[in-house]
Amino acid sequence: MNARNFDLLGTVEYGGCSAKLDPLQLQTLLQDLPIPRNDRIMVDASTHDDAGVYRISDDEALIVTTDFFPPVCSDAYTFGRIAAVNALSDVYAMGGTPLLALNLTMFPSHTIPLEVLGCILRGGQDAVNESGALMMGGHTIDDTPPKYGLAVVGRVHPDKLITNAGARPGQLLVLTKPLGTGVAMAAHRLGLMATQDYEASLQNMQLLNKTGAELMQRYRVTGATDVTGFGLVGHALGMARASGVSMDIDTAAVPTLPAVLGLLDGGCIPGAAFRNLRFAGKDLAAYCPVTYKMLMADAQTSGGLLMAVDTEVASDLVADLHASGLHPDAAIVGMVSEHQPDAPYLSLY
Repeated sequence: MNARNFDLLGTVEYGGCSAKLDPLQLQTLLQDLPIPRNDRIMVDASTHDDAGVYRISDDEALIVTTDFFPPVCSDAYTFGRIAAVNALSDVYAMGGTPLLALNLTMFPSHTIPLEVLGCILRGGQDAVNESGALMMGGHTIDDTPPKYGLAVVGRVHPDKLITNAGARPGQLLVLTKPLGTGVAMAAHRLGLMATQDYEASLQNMQLLNKTGAELMQRYRVTGATDVTGFGLVGHALGMARASGVSMDIDTAAVPTLPAVLGLLDGGCIPGAAFRNLRFAGKDLAAYCPVTYKMLMADAQTSGGLLMAVDTEVASDLVADLHASGLHPDAAIVGMVSEHQPDAPYLSLY
């Protein structure tokens, strides 16, 4: 057996961001942990944002993040690239530029050919190279199942930092990538998805959110997050809570990967979607068909950016995303409003 024909999906039950801990359990676990305070910390864990931010001068702040997970696909190179793109996304979600990266690698050297690890690392290196960051090394332990990701340091001007607490009433919500990667992965495992549709999901996960970050700065966006393991429901809800606003999402306007809606209609619903809905609880109101509700809760791996954009420039921003040739599915998917006491933070229509 060699790297070319080794199937990484055969080593895991849950892969990608669907392997995250149950968000409700995680929230309970973290609520009593002390959060360090420092005048230079601009963003900490209190708002559950994409990364931490530390101001080092009046003109520069560091964005610090990490992300890793078990295999999301069979091919080692593709897995490495997706995992790296996913980790880099936290920097882009805050309007930053990736600067440095470290490999985080867990690999069972006695049961999988080491050549497979080489392919994983090459995939990650190529993604980091594309981002413009510098790979500085990393850490590897012998562990099963395999896992891979990055620790990333990015940079941003303190006055241009974008956080999940920056959404304002009257803005529109823009999503840059289609949903459905969790469903696609589950369907592929079950042999329910056509090869070309599955390949579309893999290409979607390998796309850096670099263009989205650049356009957020151009259009002076102040509120955003990336959509990953907690689904659009979980990440939009986190953004609404942190910003003290309510959000309405038009589920029919949300872009979707090929064949995903039909698979959901047929009952192909990954377990992570149910966990994400439990996490939302009473802060979520759903007036949409069940199929769309489950799509909104589907755990995404290396998903797109969800931005709160001023109404007068939202259409131009989407047009620029389309014109880039990288985000043809980007769309306005909802709006932000004042939060009323006892009302849900997030409503799906």
